[in-house]
Formats: sequence, C-alpha cells, structure tokens
Amino acid sequence: QVQLVESGGGLVQPGGSLRLSCAASGIIFGVYTMGWYRQAPGNERELVAGITNGGIINYADSVKGRFTISKDNAKNTIYLQMNSLKPEDTAVYYCNLRLTQPQRVAYWGQGTQVTVSS
Repeated sequence: QVQLVESGGGLVQPGGSLRLSCAASGIIFGVYTMGWYRQAPGNERELVAGITNGGIINYADSVKGRFTISKDNAKNTIYLQMNSLKPEDTAVYYCNLRLTQPQRVAYWGQGTQVTVSS
C-alpha cells in the first residue's frame, strides 16, 4: 500500500553536501520509525539514521555530527542532510518505513546512489 520514493543522490566531491529525500505515497500514522540505510559493495546494509513518529532520532556512529535526519509531516517526507561527505560514505542509500502500530509491516524504497569522489 505504501510506496517510498528516494531522490537527491549523485556525485559529490569530498567535503561536499547532498540532501536526500524520501516521499511516502500515503499518510503515515501510528507508531513507526522512518530511516535511511546504506549498502556499499561487499558490505552489509547498515542503519544510517532513523526518526520515530515522536521525533526521536538516532544515528550511526560513523555519521554523527555530519548527517541530519528530519521529517516534514505536511509533505509526508523525510530528509537526510549529508555534510562533510567522505569517500567512505559512497553507497546506495535506501529509505525504510517500519510500522509497529496499528500493524507490523515494513517498506523499502528502491535506493539512490551516492558517490563521493574527486
């Protein structure tokens, strides 16, 4: 029922910035977490940042102080502002929605490529 569409990926130089967006197709309500995961070639998919329906945020240690997750309830969209990007941030970034109440269900976006290189 819910579709997630990511955008904003691309090629950026080290030290640069990108802003990722994830728009949900319908209104999201209840108890949930929306977040960003990433997966680089040869690596497992890892949680980058998450935000709950109540606004509680957590980050992976590797991105603390550089990335900021936020949401716009009116637009049904979450964002990931990525600053001071490093080559190690290169990965496919996936948007994720995990509902707990009223149902337990998860949704994934198709992913957007982020490449940090000179």
